[in-house]
Amino acid sequence: MHNAVKNLLDIENNIKINLGRLNIQNYPKIIAVSKTFKLDNILPLLEHGHIDFGENKVQEALEKWTEIKKKNLNIKLHMIGKLQTNKVKFAVKLFDYIHSVDSEKIAKKIAEEQLKLDKKVKIFLQVNIGDESQKSGIKKDDLDKLVSYCNEIKLDLIGLMCIPPVNIDPEHYFKEIQELNKNFGFKELSMGMSSDYIKAAKNLSTYVRIGSSIFGQRI
Repeated sequence: MHNAVKNLLDIENNIKINLGRLNIQNYPKIIAVSKTFKLDNILPLLEHGHIDFGENKVQEALEKWTEIKKKNLNIKLHMIGKLQTNKVKFAVKLFDYIHSVDSEKIAKKIAEEQLKLDKKVKIFLQVNIGDESQKSGIKKDDLDKLVSYCNEIKLDLIGLMCIPPVNIDPEHYFKEIQELNKNFGFKELSMGMSSDYIKAAKNLSTYVRIGSSIFGQRI
């Protein structure tokens, strides 16, 4: 068995054990974050039947996934990095989910490109949950306005996404964004990475974004 497949199965099992102790029945989907990894690393997971993959650069994703997605219609590709306005048209064409919408400008551009392509992409709003100046994401105080705007322009808004501050226990931030997500009535929640996916899953994340724990350390 390929290492990436074994690692994925270990993560799935770890989630089941930990959530089972809390009687949580719904397990999050695992987005295998394949950014910087070549197809040789990804193919074993595809052959295993895994369908959710994450990329953070549009150009890299276009080169890597365009042909594979044509052959495998089940693949769900997630844009998890910051999206630049000039890359939106390519992102809308290739990706099924965009996790990093954080402004009206990006939302408007996505809506325009969707109309041209007659395609709907599922959207998460990225929240700057720790109010960090160096990090992308909408401020909590501005979230109501952005949600209203996205609904107005008929984006398929499914939930919130966050990346909590590093080197701090993320539990508080996960609880806070779970509450925000619930207040808006969203069904999906994107949070948790290799270092904290169990805590995210316990706080009802429905998508965890895991790279190094599946593929190994990036060079």
